[in-house]
Amino acid sequence: MIENIRLSFRGIFAHKMRSFLTMLGIIIGIASIIAIVSTIKGTNDQIEKNLIGSGDNTVKVSLYQDDWEYSFDSGLPGGIPVVSEETLESLKTIDHVEGATLYRSRQNYQTIYRNNTSLDGGYILGVQQDYFSIAGLTIKKGRGITDADNKKYAQVAVLDETSAQLLFGENDPIGKTIEIKNTPFTIVGVCADKEKFEPSMDSIDDYWTYNQSSGSKVYVPSESWPIFYQFDEPQNAILKVDATSNMTSVGKEAANILNTYVSSSSIQYKAQDLLKQAKDIQSLSQSTNAMLIWIAGISLLVGGIGVMNIMLVTVTERTGEIGLKKAIGARKKAIMSQFLTEAVVLTSIGGIAGVFTGIGLAQLISMLNGTPVSISVPASLLSVLFSMAIGIIFGLLPSYKAANLDPIEALRHE
Repeated sequence: MIENIRLSFRGIFAHKMRSFLTMLGIIIGIASIIAIVSTIKGTNDQIEKNLIGSGDNTVKVSLYQDDWEYSFDSGLPGGIPVVSEETLESLKTIDHVEGATLYRSRQNYQTIYRNNTSLDGGYILGVQQDYFSIAGLTIKKGRGITDADNKKYAQVAVLDETSAQLLFGENDPIGKTIEIKNTPFTIVGVCADKEKFEPSMDSIDDYWTYNQSSGSKVYVPSESWPIFYQFDEPQNAILKVDATSNMTSVGKEAANILNTYVSSSSIQYKAQDLLKQAKDIQSLSQSTNAMLIWIAGISLLVGGIGVMNIMLVTVTERTGEIGLKKAIGARKKAIMSQFLTEAVVLTSIGGIAGVFTGIGLAQLISMLNGTPVSISVPASLLSVLFSMAIGIIFGLLPSYKAANLDPIEALRHE
């Protein structure tokens, strides 16, 4: 086998241009597939990262009326009790849950002001001290909401970077004051925004899917909520899960626990199944992506035919050599193995070159279009193995022809 590989490389380098042109179809096909798969994987990963979070694996469970998240601007719903500490402990004991906390949330319209500057369209959240760690948020300046803030009903607030920029510009907001429904709150911290992904929105459903996790946010102590909203307003829950794959099952179980105490038939707790939403969005372009891969695969077929053609030429050129080997006792198996090895080596080099070309092409597409790219190692390895398979399949006929040459006729060949 080692000797066959050595002879294969000698034959390839003896006809460099011909070998390169033969490999070109394999290189183009593999490079196209790698570039397409890398772009698809990069886009899908970023969609999932945007919806699910930057590795924080959090599930939000909130009140829904039919298929829409309940708006407390419509009034306080009946039959929805405040979540008790015992219920919260039940949420924490769900399998695969690493932490859980309660929070209140409303979208604000002309509610938050700094002097004459209004923060409209964002969200105001009433949170406990462990909210930031469970939600995967990092305090960039100052501090977060503490247990002491909740016990004292403190009028303090934490802004996200978007809110801080809108209300204070480049000025440091720490220690400054904002008004929430005409009540002063002192800014004690700024938390970092999560990395954002700007999706293409083709429908109102896409808008609401992405809108749930976008917009500016202001965080206040949960116990201070009744200063500007109802005291007994029901809470939402957020749970940190150990793995993305467990988010759906945890969300369903958490919703079932919370709904145990709900007597309303029209308003129920539901989990945001972000994992399913991500999969649904990713599947929209599945047929197009599959078609692109099939088109790229055609060039591999063309490349395989090119390999067969050049190997047939090689057999014709080396007919005398084959005759001499058979005359001194070389078996059909040895002759066939030699030419089959040469075909596999030729396509394998093309496959490896195609992988690196595809990676470079994917990076170029990312630079030009801003498309996210994620290199798939399994796809790269599979591409090289596939190119080797092409060498075997399309090298069989030339190898069989070489192995079955009549030694006497071969020796007479000029």
